[in-house]
Amino acid sequence: MASGNITKRSVDALGAGETLWDGGHREALKGFGVRRQKSAAVYILKYRVHGRQRFYTLGTHGEHFPPEKARREAKRLLGRVAEGKDPQTEKHIARDEAQNTLGAVMAAYLKFAEAKQKPRSYVETKRHLQKNWKPLHSEPVSRLDRTRIARHLSKLEAKRGAVTAARARAALHALFNWAMRGEYEIAANPVVLTNRPLTPASRDRVLSDAELREVWLAADPEVAGDYGRIIRLLILTGQRRDEIGGMAWSELHLTDEANSVLVLPGARTKNRREHVVPLSPSALALLPPRRNTRDHVFGDGPRREGDRQRGFSGWSKSKAALDARITEARQKADPEAKAMPPFTVHDLRRTVSTGMAGLGVLPHIVEAVLNHVSGHRAGVAGIYNRAQYLGETRDALDRWADHVAALTKPRPKSIRLVRVTAAAITGA
Repeated sequence: MASGNITKRSVDALGAGETLWDGGHREALKGFGVRRQKSAAVYILKYRVHGRQRFYTLGTHGEHFPPEKARREAKRLLGRVAEGKDPQTEKHIARDEAQNTLGAVMAAYLKFAEAKQKPRSYVETKRHLQKNWKPLHSEPVSRLDRTRIARHLSKLEAKRGAVTAARARAALHALFNWAMRGEYEIAANPVVLTNRPLTPASRDRVLSDAELREVWLAADPEVAGDYGRIIRLLILTGQRRDEIGGMAWSELHLTDEANSVLVLPGARTKNRREHVVPLSPSALALLPPRRNTRDHVFGDGPRREGDRQRGFSGWSKSKAALDARITEARQKADPEAKAMPPFTVHDLRRTVSTGMAGLGVLPHIVEAVLNHVSGHRAGVAGIYNRAQYLGETRDALDRWADHVAALTKPRPKSIRLVRVTAAAITGA
């Protein structure tokens, strides 16, 4: 290994495998050198930090990285060494940060989430991470701090509302928890100390009998198609939207009117427990004929060849059409009638629960119908109390179906009373 002034001429003159260290002149820089490799000459820096000798590759000799530029970079790095820093370690950190941006970590996390979360939950997680946190995708996760996240949450809340901001925060919080348990260098979850956006209190909307009748009539399958069948099944069974919308023929055990059930596997229920739903004759009558080889009861086939089959989609558009039909029916009866107060599909589930209680169904049977793990079925008691109350739930749902039938049966046309006078009778 020789030493001398590192210039373009001296670098070009190096033979394969030779190294030239800077020296022998007034501006010589200790530790600065260049090594000729098979294809090119590479500038290097040798230094000691914390008692250890380290080597750092500055760059490849060429038009865009001449000796003068390499020397300036070597001086800058030696200044970092004088401050107790290790340029090699900083280089590795910078490389990791460039690779481990929020966008890159998000892509890895979504693969994990897709396998762990229920389909609808995964869609929401993906939407929040990809859309609502997009402005921070290029930021290294190791540099995202509480302040940056809190500022973006405030903007998100102002633009899209508290509910969206709260759910976006929860999705990012889960991502960081996953990343910290994995291979990423993150000291602490920066989402933890941010304020949770204040979301509206839980809904308590329960439809009146009159409103329930309006919804039932507007959900006529002759007009509303599959969505109408789903809405009516939700009214009759009290199950969750996606449990009925994603129902498969393989989950239906259809024997006769007195014993047919829907068996929801744990993978499709919120509490991950298998749930048996007795089907009343009214519910059975709403099942459409089976179409082709599709296993899902509702919904169309895959959009593209190779796509996996799925249940009903287009919820928002169908709900808007249902609301419009309800308003149209109201105004047909009374041109000055107002629209029905807003309700969600989930409000039907709460209405069923309240309605069955009003019919005298015991609370633990209502819970069994809804597959709630609370009250009689919660905690340690729930572990030992595995009874499904199948007979009782069937009786409860049959009673509820009779109640709905009574509410929704056609009303007799009003009879116009004509005052009959004696003169009319006699013709006088």
